[in-house]
Amino acid sequence: MKKLAIFLGMFVLFILTATNTWAQCAMCRGSVESSMGNGRNNVGVGLNTGIMFLFVMPYLLVAVIGYLWYRNSKKAQQERQFVTTRVKQAFP
Repeated sequence: MKKLAIFLGMFVLFILTATNTWAQCAMCRGSVESSMGNGRNNVGVGLNTGIMFLFVMPYLLVAVIGYLWYRNSKKAQQERQFVTTRVKQAFP
């Protein structure tokens, strides 16, 4: 549990500090080049931030679902183990 929390913390920290990784589709690139020709650079920065946000969200969603699944399976395993030990104590 503690290792998982450390791993997720490191992963989020890694994603948040990856400022040099920018991605653009062809349509976004054309829009940015057009706006830069007009002297406006703020459109490109906003598009890059939006693209990176959309890129990261599915991975975070999968990580949260995986963590919840892991936690619930651990609880179920502990409950099964508890019931098994109680049954063995009751019927030696």
